[in-house]
Amino acid sequence: MDTGISFLFIGQLPTWLQGILLRNGPGMHTIGDTTYNHWFDGLALLHSFTFKNGEVYYRSKYLRSDTYNYNVEANRIVVSEFGTMAYPDPCKNIFAKAFSYLSHTIPEFTDNCLINIMKTGDDFYATSETNFIRKINPQTLETLEKVDYSKYVAVNMATSHPHYDSAGNILNMGTSIVDKGKTKYVLFKIPPSAPEKEEKKSCFKHLEVVCSIPSRSLLHPSYYHSFGITENYIVFVEQPFKLDIVKMATAYIRGVNWASCLAYHKEDKTWFHFIDKKTKEEVSTKFYTDAMVFFHHINAYEEDGHIIFDIIAYTDNSLYDMFYLKNLGKDFEKNNKVTSIPTCKRFVVPLQYDKDAEVGSNLVTLPSTTTAIKEKDGSIYCQPEILCEGIELPRINYDYNGKKYKYVFATEVQWSPVPTKIIKFNTQTKEMLHWGEDHCWPSEPIFVPSPDAREEDDGIVLTCVVMSDPKEAPFLLVLDAKTFKELGRAIVDVEMHLDLHGMFIPEKELKTETE
Repeated sequence: MDTGISFLFIGQLPTWLQGILLRNGPGMHTIGDTTYNHWFDGLALLHSFTFKNGEVYYRSKYLRSDTYNYNVEANRIVVSEFGTMAYPDPCKNIFAKAFSYLSHTIPEFTDNCLINIMKTGDDFYATSETNFIRKINPQTLETLEKVDYSKYVAVNMATSHPHYDSAGNILNMGTSIVDKGKTKYVLFKIPPSAPEKEEKKSCFKHLEVVCSIPSRSLLHPSYYHSFGITENYIVFVEQPFKLDIVKMATAYIRGVNWASCLAYHKEDKTWFHFIDKKTKEEVSTKFYTDAMVFFHHINAYEEDGHIIFDIIAYTDNSLYDMFYLKNLGKDFEKNNKVTSIPTCKRFVVPLQYDKDAEVGSNLVTLPSTTTAIKEKDGSIYCQPEILCEGIELPRINYDYNGKKYKYVFATEVQWSPVPTKIIKFNTQTKEMLHWGEDHCWPSEPIFVPSPDAREEDDGIVLTCVVMSDPKEAPFLLVLDAKTFKELGRAIVDVEMHLDLHGMFIPEKELKTETE
């Protein structure tokens, strides 16, 4: 699929909207006679909407990763994905292959970067949760060089949800598995460019390890999809949804996929880690809450000696299982009911508190229904406030990232894991606005601020909408972020897939052809 089509926009497109909405997600699930087991395994499909002088142009193209090329050349799946174990060399002794994997502890991962888009200086990369990212041209969707994080920092995997600071640096986290006898979570920083005297060198050569957090278990590190950031701290949640390293290292010989190596330990605690950006040291107090599973941080900020952070949490790990292709039949909407509704939880954590406070006392001094109870051993048990239920894929006005904020833009998830509406939620008043139509499956909503924005919600929201009825055409939806009223839509008369994440790139951030 490779199209560059112009569409007439039905409605009123803001004249200031100039740039590219770039999206990423799974596209191709069948190669030859082979099919992936899981929706999240599909070959990465990039697609974009370019806004220029009142017109909208649509383009889509498969990421030409090594994984894509190997699979297409063989006309079958030969590279393993998270939910699908592949055996590329059927004539080769399986035990020799397995021992080769074991000797390196963890086998080499796929570079099928299908989750998100990351900006590094003037460059853009398709990302997943492995140690590989792929540079792309956001205007043509051409696939460029491959970058291996492990050549610059000792990590086996990294998140697809990095943060950006005011200087343009990227902050991201990765897991280092049994490196020099330790398993740890590594926070690292990537500068937007190489120093002037080394401008021909990659910015990754100047990657800096900020700090590391030891895993509570050498062979069972926590899985995590994102982390939080405030003005002065990094927020990392070590949840009891864990990866079994021994099982992962032996998955090939046992004939199972890597997803089967993840397990939820509901009897364990969820631990909170706070790293001081200036000292690069972790806060010594042990903060924890009950067992939970979560994927997405919303935002975090500081207030009067407390860190406040909001996440989307679940009571089990069943969400991933619902996206196995065997469960995505024609009766998917009827038969696939979520067993754990995503819940927006707010934790208020007192970093500054009375050290002489009595055991059992609540250390939260802000007006809040949350509590932080001092335990006998000096640890602090945190209980959250439930802000709302049934939302996922949260986005905010990123100008407010790490700051006190009001608004969350997200998809609504109720009876099914597939989004049916998008919402705007006010975290302070609990007011919620909706947009939805019959047979519509909207994607993650992206907030784009207006050039003269004075308030947090001055701008628009963009989302790609696919239809559950294949006879109906998908479209790009544009909403007024303040009122949540539809400004218009661009009908896309081509097949469009439900995607995962992406970003809006203003025209001023795009390279010209001569650069």
